[in-house]
Amino acid sequence: MSINLKPLLAILILLSVSELFAQQYASTRVRDKYSVYKDSLKQVEYNYLFPIWGQKAYSKGFDLPYPAGIMGNFLWMDQGIIVENLQLGLKTDELDVPLTPIEFIEFGDNSNSSYTVNVRPDLWVLPFLNVYGIFGYGNSTTRVNVTVPIELQSTVEQGIQTSGFGVMGAGGIGPVWFSIDANWTWNKPELLEKAVQVNVMGIRIGHTFTFKNNPDSNLALWAGGMRVEMGSETVGEIQLIDVLSPEAWERRDEIVDNYNDWYENEATPAQKIAADKVLTPIVERIEAADGSSIIRYGMDKRVKEKWNGIFGAQYQLNKRWMLRTEAGIIGDRKSFLVSLNYRFLL
Repeated sequence: MSINLKPLLAILILLSVSELFAQQYASTRVRDKYSVYKDSLKQVEYNYLFPIWGQKAYSKGFDLPYPAGIMGNFLWMDQGIIVENLQLGLKTDELDVPLTPIEFIEFGDNSNSSYTVNVRPDLWVLPFLNVYGIFGYGNSTTRVNVTVPIELQSTVEQGIQTSGFGVMGAGGIGPVWFSIDANWTWNKPELLEKAVQVNVMGIRIGHTFTFKNNPDSNLALWAGGMRVEMGSETVGEIQLIDVLSPEAWERRDEIVDNYNDWYENEATPAQKIAADKVLTPIVERIEAADGSSIIRYGMDKRVKEKWNGIFGAQYQLNKRWMLRTEAGIIGDRKSFLVSLNYRFLL
């Protein structure tokens, strides 16, 4: 039995719009009031390989972006994190303590702030399907608040290298376009043994306003949601001097006294056995102001809230240059993106 694919291809092309996350937004089928521009699109002879079915899209009056692009992005993000299943180890000239579960340590509010500068090359494979890569470098600051057995804040700052890929699909219903974007990145912090995988999915709904005297230029506005999920297992090591803030080192006598009070009056026999393996030696080195020891750590972590709301806008100067911004302001996660996109024909 033969299958006629022409109706399916026509539907897919009719649903095609321009770009999604970190890409160009343009019009779907050009409106009738731009009849001259629309007629010119129908006469285009598209002799390029990408996007596939580009000629069919132009013949129906669709205004496609140039298929290839390079975008530079700056992204800042701040979000709460949950830390669980903590394990600690210690390496000194005299000791070599492997990772040991410390189940009685309790945490307060923990957070992570980060920024990254990345480059995103992309290609429209089909009029409604875009693929891209992500390559960048940034900085991450993690703040962990311990509440039991002592009150203590640890702040760790480190550089991060990022690489990954993504895929985007888009469509339109009347004057409204929608898009779904997903990417997978591997982020290698300086202090971790392995890269952390982060998965991001974005859903956006918006409208593109074309300028009357210049249909080649437009302004797109949108709203949507972003979901972030990171790899849970983290293993690494860090010098003790970098674990505590300068203020914490100045009040190390208070930290030691609080720990000894917990150990003598509140700790159970089982907790004392676990603490004596690694936590007590760490506190002894804090008391001696010896920051040269290496602290090993392992933990499970996850974002406090996976979803947050986003709003964005993009100004397209012409089919080559676009300026975009987006902010996440609803939910626990706060973010800000600004980017510049240059597109070209292959």
